Amino acid sequence: MNCLNFDFKTIKFELREDGIGIISLNRPEKLNAISFQMEEELHEILDYLDTNLNCRVLILRGEGKAFSAGTDLQEGLILNARKVKEGYEKYFHLNNISEPIKRKIYHQWRITDIITKFRKIHQPIIALVHGAAAGGGLGMILASDIRIATENARFINASINIGLTGADMGCSYFLPRLIGMARASEILYTGREVNGKEACEIGLVNQLTSKDELLDEGIKFAFKMINKSPLGLRLTKKAINLSLDTPSLDTILQFENSSIVLTFSSDDVKEASKAFFSKKEPNYPLK
Repeated sequence: MNCLNFDFKTIKFELREDGIGIISLNRPEKLNAISFQMEEELHEILDYLDTNLNCRVLILRGEGKAFSAGTDLQEGLILNARKVKEGYEKYFHLNNISEPIKRKIYHQWRITDIITKFRKIHQPIIALVHGAAAGGGLGMILASDIRIATENARFINASINIGLTGADMGCSYFLPRLIGMARASEILYTGREVNGKEACEIGLVNQLTSKDELLDEGIKFAFKMINKSPLGLRLTKKAINLSLDTPSLDTILQFENSSIVLTFSSDDVKEASKAFFSKKEPNYPLK
């Protein structure tokens, strides 16, 4: 069920027959640093997933020794260059834009839109982390729904360490919500590393496993969701997104009420009820 129309250079994508999609960051020689090309390919696959009902759960991982070292800083220097290097004119934030400040603004908007799309797509995202998850890599991890890591995983808010702000790629939004204001403030201000063991202890990571078993554990976790109502999963993610910023309990209750009515009227409920009473797993056909 691979999507053969994609010609990706910096990521891999597999859509399995069981409805589990797997995105692999694929620049292992650069520790999966996020290049301009990777940004565009992530946008392409996320736009595809936004309307794909056959993909029910998404796994995000990195090839090689790390999840992602963050933004490719060498490519970032091009944003300051007087003349755009040959081959880079195809990126809209470099094409016919001579002022470096404008290039940086447009590029920053483009890369952070990836974080927005992580929350917008209907699939729950399981991030598998080994080695470094720094900068933009950390942002993608935090915007995911579930995090499974190895003990040697290293979560690094890198921007504050290179003269930038520690508030980047959604980190100042997600991290306090995940681990609390006090711990998040320390990490955002100091840029210190958090290893996998500590990340699990403070609630940043759901569970730890070995590098060899990381993908298998991710797939096992995905199966816990695959056997739930597809519509129910999508509406649950929307409810979680809404609850992050809802102004009141009443607001979220109204959304939950409408979601319950919608799912109660779907064929998914009939299948779930039949499976429950027959003591079998439900079988939700791919659309």
